[in-house]
Amino acid sequence: MDPTSSVPSSTYRLQFSKDLTFGDAVELVGYLDALGVGALYASPLLESGSGSNHGYDVVDPARVSAERGGEEGRRALTAALRSHRLGMLIDIVPNHVGVENAKVNPWWWDVLANGRASRYARYFDIDWAAGPLLVPVLDADEQQALAELTFSAEGTELRYHEHVYPVAEGTGGGTPQEVHERQHYRLVSWKRGAAELTYRRFFDVSTLAAVRVEDPEVFEATHREVLRWVDEDDVVIGVRVDHPDGLSDPGAYLHRLRAALGPRRWLLVEKILGVGEELPASWPVDGTTGYDALRQVGGVFIDPNGAGLLTQFAAELTGVKESASAVGHRARREVASTILSSEVLRAARECVTVLEHCYALTVPIDQAVSAVTELLCGFPVYRSYLPEGRDALDTAVTVARAHRPDLAEILAATRAALLADPHGALATRLQQTSGMVMAKGVEDTAFYRWNRFVALNEVGGDPTRFGVPPAEFHVTALAREAARPATMTTLSTHDTKRSEDVRARLAVLSEVPGEWVDRMRRWAARHPLPERSLELLAWQNLVGAWPISAERMAAYLTKASKEAKLVTSHVEPVAEVDNAIAAWPGQVLGDADLVAEISAFVDRIAGPGWSNSLGQKILQLAGPGVPDIYQGTELFEYSLVDPDNRRPVDFAARRTLLRRLDEGWLPPVDAEGAAKLLVTASVARLRRYRPELFVGYRPVVAQGVAAHHAVAFARGSGSSDRVSKLVAVATRLPVGLAARGGWGDTVLALPGAATDWHEIITDTPVEGSTPQLSRLLARYPVALLVRPA
Repeated sequence: MDPTSSVPSSTYRLQFSKDLTFGDAVELVGYLDALGVGALYASPLLESGSGSNHGYDVVDPARVSAERGGEEGRRALTAALRSHRLGMLIDIVPNHVGVENAKVNPWWWDVLANGRASRYARYFDIDWAAGPLLVPVLDADEQQALAELTFSAEGTELRYHEHVYPVAEGTGGGTPQEVHERQHYRLVSWKRGAAELTYRRFFDVSTLAAVRVEDPEVFEATHREVLRWVDEDDVVIGVRVDHPDGLSDPGAYLHRLRAALGPRRWLLVEKILGVGEELPASWPVDGTTGYDALRQVGGVFIDPNGAGLLTQFAAELTGVKESASAVGHRARREVASTILSSEVLRAARECVTVLEHCYALTVPIDQAVSAVTELLCGFPVYRSYLPEGRDALDTAVTVARAHRPDLAEILAATRAALLADPHGALATRLQQTSGMVMAKGVEDTAFYRWNRFVALNEVGGDPTRFGVPPAEFHVTALAREAARPATMTTLSTHDTKRSEDVRARLAVLSEVPGEWVDRMRRWAARHPLPERSLELLAWQNLVGAWPISAERMAAYLTKASKEAKLVTSHVEPVAEVDNAIAAWPGQVLGDADLVAEISAFVDRIAGPGWSNSLGQKILQLAGPGVPDIYQGTELFEYSLVDPDNRRPVDFAARRTLLRRLDEGWLPPVDAEGAAKLLVTASVARLRRYRPELFVGYRPVVAQGVAAHHAVAFARGSGSSDRVSKLVAVATRLPVGLAARGGWGDTVLALPGAATDWHEIITDTPVEGSTPQLSRLLARYPVALLVRPA
């Protein structure tokens, strides 16, 4: 880590849990140092639910996680990082806390016991005017479930199976059911959570209760422990803020956090930006966690010429020709009317009150619900940040009016009210809820329904944009370097729906759409699924993650089908459908002839997929921003959506391969993945030890018959020295390149006409200032050229 800056050269994300503790991480620090990264990027470290494999369900913000190693383990880890001059980026969760096990969350327990009189009552975003706090934990048959309530041995707790709740002082006596009726809370069926919940939560997850971090007392209580780490230890270089869109006023929160951190600490937000969207200019942050870069980098390797046939096939297979935007809008309206209806209703009530008091407009609650729903479904991005983001609000109003012209008056008045009081209760509720509707409607519903080409169906992605032209890639990279050079970039995260290498392999399908369509048509006829769009999803993911076990594939399809909500769902499961979907992977993998055909096809696309993987990696690692390496992805790693992408990583194998590379081994590009480790370590080490090379940006254009198959850029030109000293080169559309006979006479004119370039990955000198790409990329489909210091 550069001692003069809190911004590291790169980061390496670790997913801490009981299976990867602080002690385990201490043993990995030497490997991370050898790999060349600048900082460990830690998942949340505070006390979370027992057995949590992610840590976003914090139950006590005042304590470090005991399961992960406790305070002693945390201190040992920071000491190890300090000894290797590495930093640590901390992931924090300001929006919500975990309440699944009420007894282990002292704040929630006290609120349940004391209601509005609890000292923590204002910590949570609870609608106390709606009556007792509803806790949706009972089975569907609520009356039968209530009959199963029991007392603890002391009579001080109510129990429902494994769930435990407090009995308020002075409310005992009688049956469990009678005592339950005297509490400040009511245990209700889980089915009532969507429409009747009286507290704000994380999306539709009732076990994650939102906290009012906008209250200074709540901010101090939720951040005290993490800020102590920051104050006491310079190893903690900064924080990553989870889900800022859920906060009432993200800008105000970030200003308070920046003041607490000081000006030097690195501050990132998990903000998903739409295409062309920028962070609010007033936010005092260094950047995002990199989903925008993921879309841009990955898109370069997708062939736009494949769009037509894949679009036609999707319509043929499903029998429906519908745009992604139409599917997304319908999915948003669906989640707003079902799983998020309690949040919509709360916003609608605010709308009724404001319009009546401020505009003398009497609006029936059902019309307010309709207007709010249409408005939420019309946002082109996750949310606005009024008074910033007014254009997003205007778009939402226009879209809503187009769908429901009969609500034009209500929509116009609502817009006026929002702009007149951008920090009022109505604006707060609407903006908080719009992010929920976008995430659950598009990211977690439409992205499982509209499956033309699932490599595009990624967090922060846009399935309607079939690839990213190199010119657009360069424009976005230039903008990143100019505006936010300390933003994070990423290719895989714990939230991505497919790992970078799955997407890289699937990108090859865009080059061979005819071959893919012919095969999938036969395969789908041989082993159908209960829903046709699910077939598109299933076969693409099967090929992308191949080889994959039946158990992993069944778990993925079960989750995917329930997220799609077309023939089954989490809320309304259909046993016959669920059983058929769960059985499908075993049937496919038990078909020996088909397995042989699938394997042969994957062998056909594996090489181009590896080329794409290496190309993505070098563009991300060498490009503007601070690159993050998600755990394990320094080798080829074919994971699907969580929890699949949180599986244990074989670090021993990675250590062994890295040692071989350091002995001079130049591995082949094969399934072992050592070539990817070589590229990763080469760039990461260079970033760490020669940071002056990773400033500035300019496109480098190839010339010749295969020029469009290369994407390259130069860096290393500072304000006082305009001569570039680094060039990164990647191969794109490798199937087409091979079909045309290779690079031919294509050359890369290196900037400055210098002749002292050296290729770092293979440790070989470069011939002249206009090397032939056929020679430069003879061993690997990527190259990293550097001039002497």
